[in-house]
Amino acid sequence: MSSSKKKLARLLAKGGVHDPFAALRYRDYRLFTAGRVLLFTGSQMQTVALGWELYDRTNSALVLGGVGLAQVLPMIALTFIAGHFADKSDRQRTTLVSIVLLILCSLALAVISHTRGSLVLVYTFLALTGVARAFLKPASDALMWQLIPVNAFANAATWNSTSFQIATVIGPALGGFAIATFGSATGVYILAAIAALLCFIFTAAIKQRTTILSQEPLSLKALSAGVKFIWQNQLILAAITLDMFAVLLGGAVALLPIFAKDILHVGPVELGYLQAAPSIGALIMALVLACLPPTNKAGPALLWSVAGFGAVTIIFGLSRWFWLSVLMLALSGALDSISVVIRHTLVQIKTPDRLRGRVAAINNVFISASNELGGFESGLTAALFGPVISVVGGGIGTIVVVIATAIIWPEIRKLGNLGDL
Repeated sequence: MSSSKKKLARLLAKGGVHDPFAALRYRDYRLFTAGRVLLFTGSQMQTVALGWELYDRTNSALVLGGVGLAQVLPMIALTFIAGHFADKSDRQRTTLVSIVLLILCSLALAVISHTRGSLVLVYTFLALTGVARAFLKPASDALMWQLIPVNAFANAATWNSTSFQIATVIGPALGGFAIATFGSATGVYILAAIAALLCFIFTAAIKQRTTILSQEPLSLKALSAGVKFIWQNQLILAAITLDMFAVLLGGAVALLPIFAKDILHVGPVELGYLQAAPSIGALIMALVLACLPPTNKAGPALLWSVAGFGAVTIIFGLSRWFWLSVLMLALSGALDSISVVIRHTLVQIKTPDRLRGRVAAINNVFISASNELGGFESGLTAALFGPVISVVGGGIGTIVVVIATAIIWPEIRKLGNLGDL
């Protein structure tokens, strides 16, 4: 960062003026974020290609379900080891090695696709992709917060959310376009590998930083240190619990094909609009939050955003008008974006650097597991009681969780400006 930019940042801070680009003024953070956008976009493209190719080959919904399961199980199994490794080893090196493994897995999937290899090989390399992500997530998250000062954490959290939503919006579209252009999924895997390679180059260009690494030897105590820290910090526990149950109960995305066909009576184009709506809403809200100063009532904002998420989920479940349903899904993404930014900022400000990897790993597995289990819960309740009751009940359950959180952890209601922590 040049001296003139540093001077500008100091002047903005002293004058109390909010700088929407505070985190992006740091060179290494810009490199990290650009690499992350490329990696996420390639991952989204690869997910589309996998779904299209496997269903085209097998016509089996069970095979499609195995794609997510094959990747999430290694992440869950390696949570504690990956978190400990991120705190004990060089985080930049761990991130780079994990990206290399992702590149190799994408290239392997390209070869399997071209040769029409067996599904066993596909699932093997998907499992290895899960292993790479298990180590990548805690190491890269911990590395990221080393690149900026604490007073830019809230702004960085909004840009992190923005980068993820950009990839979520454009990745599937690019994946579908690439399949149509190449006539097969093979080229998409190669593009995903190229995107990961560019991420590797950007990450390698980040300057080495000295940080406090954990000196604890591998032991049950060291592995569980992240769990102990979260349990002892009630604000973090409340925020993670709130987000986990909101995702577990309030998600309607898994049932969108049913709503499109049987309830809203629309076709595949409209289904695409429904699926894109949450990400578009989240992207718009993330950009708005980047331009606004941090709220002085973070706790109430967190509670109201999750309660609002539950409310719009209920309205979506009851809606019979297509554009109202699209609006509610967009609002659900926007409200979720608020809670994500507040939770990420809170967790990072309160977590000491020597524990960032382990806390990030636990946070990641909570969210990943709740996403997978949330889809299963929605499908199960829809099979038993119908899709409308499933979605409406999930929205009501989300609001109940908000009320319970506010009662069990009253300090979350009093949480003010996160910068004051």
